[in-house]
Amino acid sequence: MSVVTMASGQQSAPRKVPAVEAVCFDLDGTMFNTEHLFFEAGDTVLQKFERRMTREVMDVIIGRRPMESFTRLVEYLAIDVDPAHLLEISREAHHELIREKLAPMPGVVELLGALSKRGIPCAVTTSSPRDYAQSLVEQAGLMSHFQFFLTSADVSQGKPHPEIYLKAASTFGVRPEQMAVFEDSAAGTRAAVLARARTIAVPHEFTASHDFTGAELRVETLTDRQVYELLAV
Repeated sequence: MSVVTMASGQQSAPRKVPAVEAVCFDLDGTMFNTEHLFFEAGDTVLQKFERRMTREVMDVIIGRRPMESFTRLVEYLAIDVDPAHLLEISREAHHELIREKLAPMPGVVELLGALSKRGIPCAVTTSSPRDYAQSLVEQAGLMSHFQFFLTSADVSQGKPHPEIYLKAASTFGVRPEQMAVFEDSAAGTRAAVLARARTIAVPHEFTASHDFTGAELRVETLTDRQVYELLAV
């Protein structure tokens, strides 16, 4: 029997909780500092259209598939530009910063090492394209920790729809409630919760105000001992 602490800080009644047999990591903002780099790149690009990147703008786009994000961005800021063109030039600026400044979020490398040592399989589950996701993981030297990647091309419906996490559980060969998911955004957290996965929210400065209702745990970084206790590693 376990007492589950919700993201709100309240404790649920004691209940049986299945052991974690597989783990999914969202990519941007959860594994890497790419949301911070996107903010910097986005601000540079938006200034060409007499706009600025703000936390409110980030809230509109974060956690969603690229074209959906940029369509929402163009509408929100009322910019007279094709979303596909804005996406292209933003990617160029973002990728340049990634080459210079990419860094894992605190605790990611250590947690992956602990999971590998325990033989718990891991996957990357992201709204980003596959080539981008794999390039980040390769650049960080972490490819050996992941059994597979699920990306925007692998699902018909993006987060907050649970499709990506239902597919991840099926690919692992486990029930969703036997799978832990790390997410940094409201959209990603909602997707994991709807899939009935054991959801851990790890917000950063751009998502701290997001709604993480349903998450089993909310922590500031992956170094938190509660993460290791939940995963039993």
